[in-house]
Order: sequence, then structure tokens, then C-alpha cells
Amino acid sequence: MFLRMISRPLLAKVKETTGIVGLDVVPNAREVLIGLYNKTLKEIQAVPEDEGYRKAVESFTRHRLKVCQEEEDWEMIEKRLGCGQVEELIEEARDELTLIGKMIEWDPWGVPDDYECEVIENDAPIPKHVPQHRPGPLPEEFYKTLEALSKKDEPKVTSGDPQIKE
Repeated sequence: MFLRMISRPLLAKVKETTGIVGLDVVPNAREVLIGLYNKTLKEIQAVPEDEGYRKAVESFTRHRLKVCQEEEDWEMIEKRLGCGQVEELIEEARDELTLIGKMIEWDPWGVPDDYECEVIENDAPIPKHVPQHRPGPLPEEFYKTLEALSKKDEPKVTSGDPQIKE
């Protein structure tokens, strides 16, 4: 038992490089991730419970934290999460912590229910060099397929009177 505890860290595969310029290997990435995820879950508590942002952050952070707690090996963490290398996950977690602070500062959920946004209508012509992003016409096949499908799914119209077959 003692040898197993000592030899496991020594036999673990050591990551030499991330292969990404400017992103250094973090030898204790698992511990760093666990700390960052715990901090994220603590800081997101300042966001109102019913906000979608909080729900999303809590959901994926809990999932990632669970994987990090269950897996000892950085390769297994990367494989199970499927979101890049552990060093990239560390960067994402740090960025999320920064964003949480900004979201709390900006308070986008603090807009009163009766707030009305001012709409500015401008009839000035659009310059020719500005794309208008209007989609082109759909192919004729699309309309034929749509029509065929809608005819197939249409319920038969019947009156409320029972029909007598002769």
C-alpha cells in the first residue's frame, strides 16, 4: 500500500509541452482546476438564482469539478471533458471568474420590467459597400418538398355530422 502511494505520482505520465505557443504545462493542473471550479461556484452565488447565466455556469462547472475529483490523471480529465487540454481549461476557468466579476458589475438582470428601449429609425440609404445580409432565394426544390410534406400531414377536414356510407 505504501509503495503504491509513493510510486503512483512517480509513474504518472509527465506532460512535456502543450503544443500551444505561450501556454505552459501546469504540473498540478488537476488541483488548480479543482480550486478554480470551487471558487467559481462560490462567486456565482452573487448572481440571482433564476438567471440563465448562473444556471449555465453552475451546471458546467459542477460537471467539470466532478470529473476532476473523480479522475487523478490529466489525460483522463481531458478525455472525459472533451474540451481541450487541462491548461486550456485553466485559462477558461480564469476567464469565467473574470466574466462573473464583470457580470456582477454590469448587472444585466437589474433592468426594470417597465424599461423601454429607445428605437431609432433612420431612413438614410445604406452605402453600397455595406453588406445587407439578405439571404438569396431558396431553390425551387425546397418549396416543392415543403408543399409535399404539408399536404401529407394535413388532417382530413370533416364536419361535426357523422358520415353515412352508402
